[in-house]
Amino acid sequence: MKSQWVGLVGDVGGTNARFALVDTQGHVRHPRIYTCRQYASLADVIVEYIETTAGRKCPPRAVIAVAGPVLDGEIEFTNLHWVVSEGDLVAQFEFEAISLINDFAAQALGCPQLEGPDLRQLGPVLPKRHLCPVLAVGAGTGFGVAALARTERGDVPIPTEGGHSGFAPCDEVEVEVWRRLQARHGRVSIERVLSGQGLYDLYCALADMQGKPAALADEMAVTTEGLVGDALAAEALDRFCGILGGVAGNLALTFGARGGVYVSGGIAPRIADRLAKGTFRARFEDKGRLSDYVKAIPTYLVVHPYPAIIGAARKLEQMERL
Repeated sequence: MKSQWVGLVGDVGGTNARFALVDTQGHVRHPRIYTCRQYASLADVIVEYIETTAGRKCPPRAVIAVAGPVLDGEIEFTNLHWVVSEGDLVAQFEFEAISLINDFAAQALGCPQLEGPDLRQLGPVLPKRHLCPVLAVGAGTGFGVAALARTERGDVPIPTEGGHSGFAPCDEVEVEVWRRLQARHGRVSIERVLSGQGLYDLYCALADMQGKPAALADEMAVTTEGLVGDALAAEALDRFCGILGGVAGNLALTFGARGGVYVSGGIAPRIADRLAKGTFRARFEDKGRLSDYVKAIPTYLVVHPYPAIIGAARKLEQMERL
């Protein structure tokens, strides 16, 4: 009997692994989330997922989005002690075809499929340019960046490691934050600021600069307390949103992303109101002689819970057509 499942799709980050199945009509079914550090390997997660959803019979194809650069079909996770290869997964699960793709490349593929309640407008409502490049960025365990080239023949994701490019402070406060991070890490990448750990380090730096105790224990506490009135945590959140807007605008210039910039990741949805009402869009547009260029670019917050899964399903469909 032919299986009702045509493929397995996944999204594996430094903290969580998300998996789902794609049926013969192309619908994504049975999404589930696993905590990566509770498993010795990615294969262990896949085994548990398949056993509890597909009756232990593995679908013939798989597309798994992973947090880091995929080189020659292999990924060594940036923020997780796993090494995964397409060859090893084929050998263990007997896939007919498998593709490991960068997680934000998958998000970029998925973003044009999102609409209505899947998105929240950040800034003014602007027309979408359907054949212009799209950009996906997001802060979570790390900072992801990918673009999508759009043509009449189809969409092509462009994976990058843009989160590891250098952080550029824009005022004296950020210069001082940069100095503190530079003393600890040497080179300061965007990810050192725009990530969960980066948010907490930003909070601690602001506390130190103001001669105040950093009373909160971690980035989750900074987010929670900042949203309910803790002044120092609120300042850290506002600064984080502004830096995110500035970085997103810089990357929009870099990729010519006139088709839109989509902000996702683990942090942004939790601070949605702050992003919408704060300095995100102002910093996005503050690009000197090119301000008019970026002012015409729409920006969105992705509130769909599985954007990379949606993108992985698109990649699976592309594999089916080959």
